Amino acid sequence: MTTTYDVAGMTCGHCVASITKEVVKVEGVQLVKVDLETGRVTITSDMPVDSALVAAAVDEAGYAVTGVSS
Repeated sequence: MTTTYDVAGMTCGHCVASITKEVVKVEGVQLVKVDLETGRVTITSDMPVDSALVAAAVDEAGYAVTGVSS
């Protein structure tokens, strides 16, 4: 399963590392791809992942989810 999240505030490689570090901890997440140009974070998972948990992980990294698409 693949889900894409729009994330506000990402500007550099540190942002990518911080978000990746937190989101990969969410149960079921297998792969995290952060795209600075589009401001999107795409996760690949082996099961449905609770978007609220992903949003909380992004928040923990210091950023905010502004939208979700599958």
